[in-house]
Amino acid sequence: MNKLNYILTIAGHDPSGGAGLTSDIKTFEAHGLYGLSVCTAVTVQNDIAFKHCEWISLEVILAQINSLFERFQIEVVKIGIVESWQSLSVITNHLRQLNPELKIVLDPVLNASAGFDFHNDESLDFLDKVLADCYLITPNYQEIQALYPDKLVEETLEYISNKTNIYLKGGHRTDKKGWDFLYYNKIIQLNIPPLAEAVNEKHGSGCVLSSSLASAIALGHSIEGAAFHAKKYTEAFLNSHPSLLGIHTYPALPKKASF
Repeated sequence: MNKLNYILTIAGHDPSGGAGLTSDIKTFEAHGLYGLSVCTAVTVQNDIAFKHCEWISLEVILAQINSLFERFQIEVVKIGIVESWQSLSVITNHLRQLNPELKIVLDPVLNASAGFDFHNDESLDFLDKVLADCYLITPNYQEIQALYPDKLVEETLEYISNKTNIYLKGGHRTDKKGWDFLYYNKIIQLNIPPLAEAVNEKHGSGCVLSSSLASAIALGHSIEGAAFHAKKYTEAFLNSHPSLLGIHTYPALPKKASF
C-alpha cells in the first residue's frame, strides 16, 4: 500500500456515477492513482434530473478527513460540492493544518446541471478565505460570473488571481465556445483551444476536468502541462459515448511526462 500514489476527493455522491465522488475516483484510477474519498452530500439524482440533496454534517466530514490523513500520505485534494462557503473555509483550513504543503483543487459548484442551486445569499468573506487556501480553482463561465456578482468578469478574474490560480472552463461560453483559459502567477494567461471539432455533452464533465487536473498535478506535472492534459482527457471523455454518461478509457498519464 505504501507504494501507491494517493489522491483525495471531497465531494457529493451521485447515484448515476456521472459526477461527484464516483466520477472523481474513476478519473483518478484512469491516471494510475489510488483515489480516496470523503462524502459531503448524498444526492438524489440521475444524469438528467437533480431532485434532492442531503448534506453530511461538518463534524462527520472532518472526521472522515482525519481518518484518511492518519493513514495515508496525501499531497493533492480535489473538492466539489460543500454545503456553504463557511463550511468549506473550515474544511480547507483544516486540510492546510494537516499538510501545509497540500495542493487543493476546488471545483466551485454553484448549481447542478439540472438546475439545483447551491451557495445562495452567502457572505463572500468566507469565499475569500477559501481561495487563499487553494492552489487552483476550476469554475465555468457561468460560475465565474456568479462568484462575485457585483464585479465584472474581468474584475473577478483579476481579484481571484491575486489569491489563487484559475482554470476557466469555456464550455458554457457563447463566444469562443470550448476555449479554456488558465490564469496563474497573478493574471498570466494561457489559452487552451478545443482539440476536437465537436464534442458530446456529458453529465459531470466539470468534475472530470477538475479531477484530471488534480491527477496530473499529483503526478508531478507543471500547472501548464496539467491544464493541457486535462483538456485532452476531458474531450476524450466527452466523445467516449453518445449518451450523457461517459467512459474513462483514456490511457493513463505517465508520471512526469513531457508536454
